[in-house]
Amino acid sequence: MSISKIEHIGIAVKSLDQSIPTIEKLLNVNCYKREVIADQNVTTAFFKIGDTKLELLEPINGEGPIQKFLDSRGEGLHHIAFKVDGCDEALTTAKSNGFRLIDQESRPGAENMYIGFLNPKKTFGTLIEFCSAIK
Repeated sequence: MSISKIEHIGIAVKSLDQSIPTIEKLLNVNCYKREVIADQNVTTAFFKIGDTKLELLEPINGEGPIQKFLDSRGEGLHHIAFKVDGCDEALTTAKSNGFRLIDQESRPGAENMYIGFLNPKKTFGTLIEFCSAIK
């Protein structure tokens, strides 16, 4: 497994319409993309900051994992995503090294990427995402 960079940092928010202007003003960057990921019940908004992106995540219809996160923890840091050569390989390596997986294999995510998450119980309470480009 080869990690090339922090791909993005995900922040759960209640409202993209309210949060996007805050980030744009705070960081002096524009939101360059909004994307609905229907199977995850989330709408995302992306900002490019150097080689890394910031992703805001808003739940759709009050359902899904982002809504559960907001209900239990409120708005804030949701996950850190690392860009890897192959998401499935990274998940397999993590599992063989004793980490618990949320995703046993990669699945399509935002920005035309394959994604897979690790259970945060073995990663200091931080949700870790691996992502790689869809080929």
